[in-house]
Amino acid sequence: MNIIEVKNLRKSYHDGGDLTVALAGVSFDVRKGEFMAIMGPSGSGKSTLLHLLGLLDTPTSGTYHFDGKNITSYDGNELAYLRNQKLGFVFQAFNLLARTSVLENVKLPLVYSDNIPEHEWNERATKAIEAVGLANRLNHDQSELSGGERQRVAIARALVTDPDVIFADEPTGNLDSKSGKNIMSILQKLNEKEGKTIVLITHETATAEHSERIIRLMDGEIESDVKVKNRLSADSEYIK
Repeated sequence: MNIIEVKNLRKSYHDGGDLTVALAGVSFDVRKGEFMAIMGPSGSGKSTLLHLLGLLDTPTSGTYHFDGKNITSYDGNELAYLRNQKLGFVFQAFNLLARTSVLENVKLPLVYSDNIPEHEWNERATKAIEAVGLANRLNHDQSELSGGERQRVAIARALVTDPDVIFADEPTGNLDSKSGKNIMSILQKLNEKEGKTIVLITHETATAEHSERIIRLMDGEIESDVKVKNRLSADSEYIK
């Protein structure tokens, strides 16, 4: 069953008197439980596509079905509700709160979740932190962590609401190779062991090849959509 279905998705912008086409009509599906990567050079449209799939922006035209429902005509409040309840995000820049503990950072999405009572917040956040191997950093300030640890906090924050889809935008972009491998190991575990649907945005072929399928964009169009024949495995000491 598909969790995401997009057909002829287009996004254009008016820059002064000029029209810029960021996406020129892309169509594809994402299965529930799939690990998919989206690649492309700068300006190919991959960031625009991420924003549309993650309900951070709306398309100029085309249709978007999420979990069988056509959400193309949803208003801002409806999209925000769906985004908060069903989606998780991991960004290259971590986007953690300064001078705030790991636990408080991970709890943040729960503040905006209507269906998770406050008395469960600490337990759910702690469980998510344990899932990424940071139980010993629970009450540390995020500024005390390494880059790789901060990204693991970001993954825990994405997990805490138990989302249907996790969008990972260049999650290894600011990390050294060892830390990047640990992050990909966590994402693979979430996909293979927990059945999480993951959509990964990356410009690195080696990172993309940890996924099951790679869509390559060029000039706002899909250049190729192929299954990964020899999928890489990112074993990590942090994953049990």
